[in-house]
Amino acid sequence: MYHVYVLYSTKLDSFYKGHTSNLTQRLKRHNAGRVRYTKKGTPWRLIWSTEKETKSEAYKLEMKLKNLSRARLYGFMMKYSNGIVSLDQLLSLKQLSRSGPQKALLTKGFFCFIKKRLRKHEP
Repeated sequence: MYHVYVLYSTKLDSFYKGHTSNLTQRLKRHNAGRVRYTKKGTPWRLIWSTEKETKSEAYKLEMKLKNLSRARLYGFMMKYSNGIVSLDQLLSLKQLSRSGPQKALLTKGFFCFIKKRLRKHEP
């Protein structure tokens, strides 16, 4: 089994997407500063992950995630919300959005999307 995951750094206000066969060990390596690309952003929080059968499938999904804009990444995580590590963490992404004019548009659109998703799941 391989894991595809999304990490978030409040220090850098950025996401890191990757894949691994051992998610726990990989997260420890990221937060210990032993990964070149994530060293400056510690601590990293795991906000989304999913499992894939093969390394090839995991790599393909990772590449797709890396090509998504920030707004589309939010949408993807909500669409495949079964991979969300914590709904509270995902909802806190409102505060993690970049500042400026894009922040208002992104935040408004993202939370409208969340409300629609939650309504679909109401009894």
